[in-house]
Amino acid sequence: MSPSSNIPSLINQQHKIRRLPEALVNRIAAGEVVERPASALKELVENAIDAGAEHISVRLADGGLALIEVTDDGCGMRADEIALALERHATSKLPESLIGDTGAIEQVATLGFRGEALPSIASVARVTIESRAGSQGEAWARVVDHGTLVSDGPVALPPGTRVRVEDLFGKVPARRKFLRSARSEWAASLDVVRRLALARPDVGFTLEHDGRRALHVQPGDTLAGRTAQIVARELHDNAVVVDLVRGDFHLTGVAGLPTYNRGVADHQYLFVNGRPVKDKLLIGAVRGAYADMLARDRHAVLALFLDVPPEDVDVNVHPAKTEVRFRDPALVRGMIVSGLRQALMTGDRRSAQTPDAAAMRAWQAEPLAPMPAPSSPSSFAPQSSLFLQAPSAKVSEAGQVWRGYEAAVMAPPAARAEPAAEPVSSHPLGVARGQVAATYIVAEAEDGLVLVDQHAAHERLVLERLRAAGAGEGAAPAQALLLPEVVELDEPACDRLEEAAAELAAYGLALERFGPAAMLVRSVPAVLQGGDVQALVRDVADDLAKNGAALLLGEKRDLVLATMACHGSVRAGRILSVAEMNALLREMEVTPRSGQCNHGRPTWVKLAHGDIEKLFGRK
Repeated sequence: MSPSSNIPSLINQQHKIRRLPEALVNRIAAGEVVERPASALKELVENAIDAGAEHISVRLADGGLALIEVTDDGCGMRADEIALALERHATSKLPESLIGDTGAIEQVATLGFRGEALPSIASVARVTIESRAGSQGEAWARVVDHGTLVSDGPVALPPGTRVRVEDLFGKVPARRKFLRSARSEWAASLDVVRRLALARPDVGFTLEHDGRRALHVQPGDTLAGRTAQIVARELHDNAVVVDLVRGDFHLTGVAGLPTYNRGVADHQYLFVNGRPVKDKLLIGAVRGAYADMLARDRHAVLALFLDVPPEDVDVNVHPAKTEVRFRDPALVRGMIVSGLRQALMTGDRRSAQTPDAAAMRAWQAEPLAPMPAPSSPSSFAPQSSLFLQAPSAKVSEAGQVWRGYEAAVMAPPAARAEPAAEPVSSHPLGVARGQVAATYIVAEAEDGLVLVDQHAAHERLVLERLRAAGAGEGAAPAQALLLPEVVELDEPACDRLEEAAAELAAYGLALERFGPAAMLVRSVPAVLQGGDVQALVRDVADDLAKNGAALLLGEKRDLVLATMACHGSVRAGRILSVAEMNALLREMEVTPRSGQCNHGRPTWVKLAHGDIEKLFGRK
């Protein structure tokens, strides 16, 4: 009898409808809620927060694979409530008023209400729940091992709840083998606790892993203080406060300056109604807000909190509730972009306010070899000197220091600035005193010495002029070329430029098709006159190729403008007069976002008087 002869009977058996066993139902639910140790940890910590805890302690072992323990001082549970909590679809997080045909379930204000987390976790691990409701209640413990009740009885415990999860997926090898290494699971668990700790600065958190304390924050922190502790302490000096209200929508938070950025996006913390989320709409809005201030491979550092009416957001579209759905996504996106840009404009002239610590440590006092005896009373032999230790520096046996830059140090400056008549106190960026290497402007401010990268600064100024000139109120001023210039490109590049010609013309760049593989340039933006037209058009074509046909829509248009601005900027190596340097400084002081160039690098740094005194050993 061939195997195929059994197919009809197998099909009939498969089409028979039957109720699944409770244990299997719980394991299916666990697959939705508990993907990894971090998923279980998130559910347990959220339960502790919803229980009104003032302090939550978390212990992990082996990245959470061996042990997850969450202890809180919240309201606790009675023995019968512990048993009920381990049943499916049982919850304390959904008020009676929101249940039923007339209930507005979207008004739920807790972090979760589906009532599946504890029974789901208990179906794939050994779970011990110990709890005591109030100071007068009796503490009780219940142990469930992969869906099977093991023990149930009294226990000694202070008011609150302790949940211990051991051997996660220990009896589900098909799930266990797909988990990552303990190190990866630990990183995910740490991220979960950090995000929840950021969401609730009024709650204290302690996190230990394999006996080592990894995080500890006290309850009652301010938002700025908690953010600095959790995200990065440098944010205190490299961030602006975000606060924007539109009707019932409120956006608050802390946003890092563009010059303070990271190579990955894992330092972006986003919250909706106090719930940590990783939503594509919000992430895209953040990227759009920083679009013309960061290089494309760099990411902003921030913590944003969006409070919206509960009926305007659906928080239950994902089992883990990390994604949300807004009733008006365009409003939310616009609010985040506007809120971030307005906040960054208040700190737009801030840059890296102090020199890099590593650069400061590079200055060392080194002994120099004794010089020959003085031949005249006016000569002298210094015994030590302060210098910048270059990577190629070598010290001879006699103690003499040989560096590769003596010629540059001893050479006369490229340009000298005469003392300015105007007082330095009248300008935040000071008054130009000179130029170094035909690249950096040296200015004296009231509180220190300012160094300006002339190309980076002018690049930002040109971009802001372009944006202001073509902000939608008609065509920007253009400079017609005396003789139209032909730029040869491949045919696809010409096609893309031809499609974007109308938008580019609004900014003063007038292009026409000139055969299958060339473009005719009739004018360039007035602020870019004198630039390299060939290079400009090629770079704009490259931007169109990298970012697709929708480049000139919304904030993506700024990428083209940034490319155009780069071609119209003062180049490094150009000697400037004192008047030109001061004019650049004055324009920087009144231009939005002038603290960083179009790629997120600082345009200026300041050596405070105290820093200079340290360099010369006066402090």
